[in-house]
Amino acid sequence: MAFDVPYSFIAVEGNIGAGKTTLCHKLVKDWNARLILEQFSDNPFLPLFYNEPERYAFTVELFFMTERHKQLQEAFNTPDLFQPLTVADYFFVKTLLFAGRNLKDDELNLFRRLFHVLNSTFPKPELLVYIHRPVEVLLANIAKRGRTYEQDISPDYLKSIQDAYFDYFKTENKVPIVVLDMADKDFAADDDVYGMIRERMKEKHSPGLEMISI
Repeated sequence: MAFDVPYSFIAVEGNIGAGKTTLCHKLVKDWNARLILEQFSDNPFLPLFYNEPERYAFTVELFFMTERHKQLQEAFNTPDLFQPLTVADYFFVKTLLFAGRNLKDDELNLFRRLFHVLNSTFPKPELLVYIHRPVEVLLANIAKRGRTYEQDISPDYLKSIQDAYFDYFKTENKVPIVVLDMADKDFAADDDVYGMIRERMKEKHSPGLEMISI
């Protein structure tokens, strides 16, 4: 297809199990875009965190933040003239959103200071797309993909992460944020659903929050 996307950097976000990476792969194939994928499986503290969240929260969040920063900095320091669009399956602010739910008091204050230093070193996405699904759909998707360390994630934890995203969206007025209300629709298997998402992402959106039902 012709390259007619009015952005150079799109971030796709969503709760655990929403389908962020799957959507990014499909978009990159269609648009010949450069892909940035979060390497969550490289975090050796993640299984430990799910077993003992209070003990390993700071360690797991610090590892995620430094790895995300390194990955984004490398990507934006080496622009690709043949792939002018970059699609990522996360945006750096998620680092702070998850930390706000998992850290307490002094640890959170320290983490925020480190975050704000690192966050100033690369651009914000020109479009942020958030895949919104009910918690019960997320739990079904998590069970289906079968990652052992994710199987004990609670509905309350997923709801708290969802709330963190939407609290942030209410405060962000410089970036277009498109929330795709997907329910249980499967854009991986249904080309019509995927086509609707893709066409919406090709539109020029104004800064602020926009809700779209798919």
